[in-house]
Amino acid sequence: MPDIRPELSKQNRYWIDKHRYYELKHFCLQYKNWKTYIREVDGMKSKNFPGGTFSKNFSNPTLHAVELRELYSEKIRMVENCAKETHPELGVYILKAVTEELTYENLRLVHGLPCGRELWYGLYRRFFYILSNTRK
Repeated sequence: MPDIRPELSKQNRYWIDKHRYYELKHFCLQYKNWKTYIREVDGMKSKNFPGGTFSKNFSNPTLHAVELRELYSEKIRMVENCAKETHPELGVYILKAVTEELTYENLRLVHGLPCGRELWYGLYRRFFYILSNTRK
């Protein structure tokens, strides 16, 4: 878990309410689930997952599958685009951190994060600020 305070000073340019931060953090942690749901929708393998079943509750299961796929794809794109907007080169590390809850130390030692702690946490905070403004 990243060792970052949930609330910054209101004077910080990336300030967001601590409850909004937690909301966005948990939103990002669903990223892997969204990818799984898309695979399930594409293969129509699962009859029970968020959004309901394909066969019993919907008059047009194909349309329902398309709508679910778009819903999850939109969320994935939002998180990925905010990571890229935060920093074009370090966006891949930001995406990994916010979707897998990896620490700075893990990113640095295991994944080769090429920046210092101060820059990293500034980018981390910037990501959530951008996501907060994107996801109204």
